[in-house]
Amino acid sequence: MDALEYIVRFFRDSCLNDSVQRHMCLFLVALTVVGSALKELCPLPDTYMSNKRNVLNVYFVKVAWGWTLWLLLPFIALTNFALTRNVKEVLRRLTSLLVGTAVWYICTQFFLFIENLTGSCYSSKDLEELVIELGSRRECIIGGGFWHGFDISGHSFLLPYCVLIIVEETAVIHDLKLGKNRLFDVLVSILFVFLGIISFIWIWMYLCTAIYFHELDQKLFGTAFGVLAWFGTYKSWYTLPCSPGLPPKSASGPKKSEHYRQ
Repeated sequence: MDALEYIVRFFRDSCLNDSVQRHMCLFLVALTVVGSALKELCPLPDTYMSNKRNVLNVYFVKVAWGWTLWLLLPFIALTNFALTRNVKEVLRRLTSLLVGTAVWYICTQFFLFIENLTGSCYSSKDLEELVIELGSRRECIIGGGFWHGFDISGHSFLLPYCVLIIVEETAVIHDLKLGKNRLFDVLVSILFVFLGIISFIWIWMYLCTAIYFHELDQKLFGTAFGVLAWFGTYKSWYTLPCSPGLPPKSASGPKKSEHYRQ
């Protein structure tokens, strides 16, 4: 338990302090700009991370929203109930995950629509021979061709979107009075630590995307969609009464340095 407490304190005090919360958005945008600059001006040699079949990409990033959703679901339910003691309020807050799922689906479908609208089919990746008879992305891929269009980076959209949501939802850890040897404390602590770990993975893979994949404008468009989706919900819509609402705060909560009994 002591080790778990130490890790929770590390994530809470070092990775989820007020400064990190305020500047996370700017930090993520800076990552994609710096990574893209490296890709254009000083390309790094191919590594394991430049292979799309790397473990983190295949088993984590490809299902990034699934990981985020299923870790946040019990975390929001437990922490929000602990702070509000109101089942209806908890259910209301859980609808934010439905909103997030809808945002993920709509944006990814829109990206595919743009790629299909702006693309053409080629016989190979060198883009030399145009295959006119295969006029849609689906037909092109089925026919063994290579579809080339404006491919807004899905990774650059989803990974920062997930990180920003996790930062918003896990901020309640500062308002919880966690003690020792209680099932609630253990469950919340474990979920919080896993959310911290998964956030580090998302940030790392977001940087790898910036360094190795896509063009700058494709990554900037993807990041813009992720940031705007977060801002439009947590900083705008969720502040209104008719919404899933923002994570609760405890008016009588302990000071941040007292959440764990030393």
